[in-house]
Amino acid sequence: MDPFPHPPPAARAGLDALAAADPGLARIEPEAGPLPWRRRPRGFPGLLQAIVGQQISNQAAAAIWRRLHATAGALEPGGLLALPDEPLRLAGLSRPKIGHARALAQAFADGVLSDSGLAGMADAEAVAAIASVRGMGAWTAEIYLLFALERPDVFPAGDLALAGAAAHLMGLPGRPGPAALRRLAEPWQPWRALAARLLWHHWRHVTGRPAMDDLPPA
Repeated sequence: MDPFPHPPPAARAGLDALAAADPGLARIEPEAGPLPWRRRPRGFPGLLQAIVGQQISNQAAAAIWRRLHATAGALEPGGLLALPDEPLRLAGLSRPKIGHARALAQAFADGVLSDSGLAGMADAEAVAAIASVRGMGAWTAEIYLLFALERPDVFPAGDLALAGAAAHLMGLPGRPGPAALRRLAEPWQPWRALAARLLWHHWRHVTGRPAMDDLPPA
């Protein structure tokens, strides 16, 4: 059984609009199957999951995320701040990521960030607020807006898998850099987040690599 729901009606309308406007994107679902609708938790857990996924494979990130789920208190700001480094290290977090996770937890504990606050911000404002926390760059913020807040027009142009998918789909000689990928995505407005979901779906299909979210916590 497919563990993911179908895209909600508004997203389905956006996907249909993208398919009508872009023949390359239109090929993805017929070839790779229906787009699974992946969601992540809002607030602290969703941003912590994004930290876990920084600069490592999806398989490694999924394993670490499962272990963090099993670590009492790790998915709450106060609980994580109360934990010593050792259980976080045993879960698989590197020393820098432990520092980033603690900085994120402190931002939530101090009220600098909040689920409701981020949800009420425009995309650029929310990205800036998240990226102001140590270890939380634009990619991390954009991933959160895309999967946790389900914003329709966020496009994490620094994502290597997106660049690989675009290069493969469009027959480019190499992966485009972030600036070039952002320019390629301009025609997909106001549905760039949906285009990103389609490109990741295409990349998983052609490479056989699972998404981090395909391996749920035990």
